[in-house]
Amino acid sequence: MAPAACRGVASGRNWRESRRVKSAILVLVTGDPVPPARARRGSFVDLIRQAAPAFGTHRWVAHDVRGGEELPPLGGEMAVIITGSALSVTEALPWKEAVSARLRELVTAEVPVLGICFGHQLLAHALGGRVSTNPRGREMGSAPFTLLEDDEVLGARGSFLVNNTHVDSVVELPPGSRVLGHTALEPHAALRFGPCAWGVQFHPEIDAEVLRDYFVVRRPTLLAEGFDVEASERALRDAPDSAGTIGRFLELARARAD
Repeated sequence: MAPAACRGVASGRNWRESRRVKSAILVLVTGDPVPPARARRGSFVDLIRQAAPAFGTHRWVAHDVRGGEELPPLGGEMAVIITGSALSVTEALPWKEAVSARLRELVTAEVPVLGICFGHQLLAHALGGRVSTNPRGREMGSAPFTLLEDDEVLGARGSFLVNNTHVDSVVELPPGSRVLGHTALEPHAALRFGPCAWGVQFHPEIDAEVLRDYFVVRRPTLLAEGFDVEASERALRDAPDSAGTIGRFLELARARAD
């Protein structure tokens, strides 16, 4: 059964009571791009904003969860995005469970939430799934993604390119979640966790230029793994259909908050 559409006023008490002041796009920062990409294009928040130019002047609030500072109170956000990270959800990160508890609150309150790569995995962990090393191996580069059904955020059923860089995967789904799409190496490349919660294992905010920086930085590790770096670099492409995921997510969240 398909999840209910993310429409109307949420059932969560805190979200509903604060509806009149919902204007911020809250980004929970869990990591940084590799240094060359960060120097050229900025933080993950910057990359996410660049992928959604219609929201470039919107009010964005970044909260770096890695420092352990108290999370913002639930209620003022139009939407929440959790970034990628070089960290692993399988690690005993000191802030992981506190952030997971907040994510459960957001999903229960039907606040629009989008997890990207590490954020996708953290959402799955928070909701009762399991994250581990991808048994199919590292996924890195531009790859075809198959969307299994029409979706409000991911778009129309079919195939399009996505840009990836990850080793871990969601290997057991949380209760009530639904697989929306896959790549050749990632069977859970896109998940719907609830009416207003999505996760994507790929990076909609990363284009070919940024991903090329990842190949430069990761090259020694990739070569040691027997990865065909040169062929993967030649295959790098921008992925505009993937990038559109962020804008569609924010459009849905804005319509919901109006």
